[in-house]
Amino acid sequence: MNEHFFQCPYCWEEVSILVDVSISNQSFIEDCEVCCNPIQFTVTVEAGEIAGFQADSIEQ
Repeated sequence: MNEHFFQCPYCWEEVSILVDVSISNQSFIEDCEVCCNPIQFTVTVEAGEIAGFQADSIEQ
């Protein structure tokens, strides 16, 4: 697991998330630990390192 810091697309606070670097392509939803809004994460891992990371708001 690697800790990755990003900016929340809702409250713009810098927060972190743990990413499982044993999975090459992942997509999941988790709530922001500051504002509790749902965030859609898309992560690409190559050679045990995060190669791509996207955190998007979810249309409601």
